[in-house]
Amino acid sequence: MANYGLQGKVAVITGSGRKKGIGFAIASKLAAEGCCIVLSDLGVPKGNEFSSEHIGITDEMNQLTEELIKSGARVIAQPADVRLESDCEALIKAAVDTFGRIDILVNNAGVGYLMEEFTEFKESSWDAVLDVNLKGAFLCSKHAARYMIAQNSGCIINIASQAAKSGFPYAAAYTASKHGLVGLTRSNAVELGPKGIRVNAICPNHITTGLGHWQNEFFSKKFGLDYQTYLQGIKDRNPLRRTGMVEDIANAVAFLCSDEASYINGEALNVSGGEEYH
Repeated sequence: MANYGLQGKVAVITGSGRKKGIGFAIASKLAAEGCCIVLSDLGVPKGNEFSSEHIGITDEMNQLTEELIKSGARVIAQPADVRLESDCEALIKAAVDTFGRIDILVNNAGVGYLMEEFTEFKESSWDAVLDVNLKGAFLCSKHAARYMIAQNSGCIINIASQAAKSGFPYAAAYTASKHGLVGLTRSNAVELGPKGIRVNAICPNHITTGLGHWQNEFFSKKFGLDYQTYLQGIKDRNPLRRTGMVEDIANAVAFLCSDEASYINGEALNVSGGEEYH
């Protein structure tokens, strides 16, 4: 285990309520580094856009909390709908009320499964994606920053995407939201840096989580390929000849939160095996 000097830091990770997801991998890594953890996810299905297939439900989030506690970590679970400012404010407050402060916010909650042809893209789908992916990061960052400013220290990590730098078909809302998230990262880095808060983004390429599996099925059908042929194509165009793993992203988060990254601010770091390099 690397020692990034994060012992006792308090970390809130949105979208961390699914066992095989990026969010829980980040939570597990930060817990292993000694952080106190606040897991958060939507908790309950809400309408057609937020079914139980795509969200972390409360029961699973509670199970993951117990799993981390058994490993020796200090952890709580706090369901939150990041589209709602009151929920975002309550999420950050829960961290401070429980652990006394907030040092790290990872804006990982995201919708990457509402994909449609552009001319048929529904307004409701657009709103759902932008509200979670961009507005949610804005709201959580706003309320976390208030406490971090008072502490004169803090670190905010926005989980963006390769789609923050390159375009993808059927993903107008997702691509726009992730480009916007990099813009938010840069703006907040400039404004909050003098107050002791660093803000960075991480841009993963494809990772076969539950969401990644859905995307593989979606795109393989759209391109007329069988699943394994499509997946092999992803590997073949990557210089390292593999897909990303959730641990790759978690490791990058731990580094960016550490003092070893104390002069890194406002960056959108590609974690893509060399597939995306600008």
